[in-house]
Amino acid sequence: MLTRHARSRMQQRGIPPAQVERILRYGREQHDRHGGVIVYVDRNARRRAERDGGATAAELDQLAGLYVVVAAGRVATVGHRYRRIRA
Repeated sequence: MLTRHARSRMQQRGIPPAQVERILRYGREQHDRHGGVIVYVDRNARRRAERDGGATAAELDQLAGLYVVVAAGRVATVGHRYRRIRA
């Protein structure tokens, strides 16, 4: 389930719904200390996706630069990573 904010950010940032679904399926979760969870693709998530055949190498390169924030069971926002997500 996407919030209105997430839908508008996806459109503004050129992130298709299929990429958001893949990030949610294979990504690593990191709590953001504000009640939300940041989901992103790290090395282990990339290996899982490659093993399952969930994406090609080019698609995984694109996923590595994205993140999804989930709050209250809904996708709150999505964006491009421009710095490291601290564990």
